[in-house]
Formats: sequence, C-alpha cells, structure tokens
Amino acid sequence: MHKNTLLVVDGMAAVYRAFYAIRGLTTSDGRPNNAIFGFIRMMNQLSQTWSPTHLVVAFDGGLPAERMELVPEYKANRSPMPDDLRSQLEGINEYLASASIPSVRIDACEADDIMATLAVRESGADTKVLLATHDKDLFQLISEDIQIVPVTGRKEIMGEQEVEAKTGVKPTQIVDWLALIGDSADNIKGVAGIGPKTATKLLVSYGGIDNLWQNLKEIPEGKMKASLIASRELVERNRKMVQLYTDLDGIPAIDEYCVQRPRISELLQFYDKFEFHALAKSLREPELF
Repeated sequence: MHKNTLLVVDGMAAVYRAFYAIRGLTTSDGRPNNAIFGFIRMMNQLSQTWSPTHLVVAFDGGLPAERMELVPEYKANRSPMPDDLRSQLEGINEYLASASIPSVRIDACEADDIMATLAVRESGADTKVLLATHDKDLFQLISEDIQIVPVTGRKEIMGEQEVEAKTGVKPTQIVDWLALIGDSADNIKGVAGIGPKTATKLLVSYGGIDNLWQNLKEIPEGKMKASLIASRELVERNRKMVQLYTDLDGIPAIDEYCVQRPRISELLQFYDKFEFHALAKSLREPELF
C-alpha cells in the first residue's frame, strides 16, 4: 500500500484541452479566459478524483538539442499556438501560484522528460506516481508504481494491463513499438508499410528490436523484410528519439510538491480579476457547493 500519491500533470496538454473544450468565454471587457477557467476545473477535478498527497504541473521549456540534431524537423508540423491561448498563459501561471500548486519548467526540456524523471525517481514502495496526460510516449514508464490518468480528471487508469490491451505490447516494449511505427504528431517517420498491428506482431514474436535484427533471416522474403532492412538506421534513430530522459537535473524533490492550502486572499483576487464569480463564491462559501 502506497503512503504517498504524486500526481504529475502535463501542463500544456491540460491547457490545450481546456482551450478547445470551452470556446467563446471572455471577461466583460473582452479578455479571453476560457483556457484559464477550463484549466482550473481540470485541476480541481484531478484533485478530487485522485486525492494526491503531492501535486506538480510540468510545462514544456523547448525542444532538446539532442532530438533536434537527430530529426531537425521534429515537431515542425505543429500549428502555432493561437494568440487567444498564448495571452492566457500568464494567467494560468498566476492561478497556480495563488492556488499553491508548484510547477516545473526547464529550458530546452520537454514536459514528457520532466514527468519521466519525476516518475522514475520518486516511484516506489512508498509512492505511487500518477501521470495526467494523453501522450502515448509515456506508456513506456508504466509499471506497478507508475500509471497514467486522463488530464480531464475522469476516473480511468492506464496500467500495465491496459497498455498491453491497447497496443498489444508491454510497457517495456513501447519504445521499440514506437520506433517501428513512428509518430506523425511529432514528425517522426516510421518504417514504410509497418503499422501498429504489424509492429505488435513483430515484437510479440521477437521480444524486441535487437532480437529482431539478429533473426531477420527468419522473416520471409518480401516487402516487409526489405523495408526493415532498408530502415534499420531509421529505427535506431527513432529509438533514441522516443526514449524519454529520466535523469534531468534541476527538478526539486517530492517534498517540494506536498499539497498545500491555496492562498485564499490571492486566489479570490485572481477569480475576481478574471470574473470567475462561481469559483469565488465556492471559495467564500464552500459549504454551499
């Protein structure tokens, strides 16, 4: 039985989900506040659903040089952040400070790697780690002590069995699985002609890519074998791309993320500033909600 529950939230995943889930919400003078409002609701729902003892939000700080050297076009296909969303990021940071919710951002580091470092470093007999995200790259971290939950706060858990049911492979095989199929969302090209089902069949048969290379002679001659042979360097590059970093420096220890009471006066001022009247009322009169 774990004594602690560390909930690590993928900050930008929650921010984007909030922005597109609630449209057209503004203050009386026309300032967009939909992403801020949706983000607050998600954070509240996550806390209510999982009752963490420790809580932290991880934000992207830019793309790592190592990945950019391997794939210069990495994530270049992504659309720019909408101006109406960018204008709300300062407000989201202001909310986190007022609500006494710590966040971590490191220059040239992706949120996934911050989450991976925290999960591997802090999980164990005393601490269960919940990663609130929808990024399948993080499937590789899942273990008895590390699970994934939706950023929306729905009471669903992605554990080892769920990963295998969804992908056909174990969490320990996810890096190899992604290396074969690629990731179009991140502009990482996979092996031509090999989709998720074929990649799963190969990994179930051979266990991993290293063993696959050693036994290529067993694969019948044809397009798939030719594609694998031609793509060996690509696959090895992809393995480096999708393997998350678990040893980043500069990330505070778990004691810094103990759940604390919000700064009530600051939070009320913040709610008033962005005209979140119902949230302010629930803070002033919690027994009514």
